[in-house]
Amino acid sequence: MATATYLVSSGARGRGVGRAMVRHCLDRAAGAGYRGIQFNAVVATNVYAVALYEDLGFSVTGRIPGGFRHPEHGFVDLLIMYCDLIGYRDL
Repeated sequence: MATATYLVSSGARGRGVGRAMVRHCLDRAAGAGYRGIQFNAVVATNVYAVALYEDLGFSVTGRIPGGFRHPEHGFVDLLIMYCDLIGYRDL
């Protein structure tokens, strides 16, 4: 199984940078024969990232309660998200 982590600067948000990075990773992982890819630490309050990942085929498979200390919201959950790459083709 492949794994990855992404961070997009606030100045680059909304420009398709995150989508391009994730799609590139999905293409590379599938091309290398990985059967799935997992993101181990998606901050639950990052609704834009969660929506993007779900749009690209990921689903939440786990939750770490209070696993991230957010500077504004205090302790928030971390999500574990997974995408099955068997039969993957460009979305």
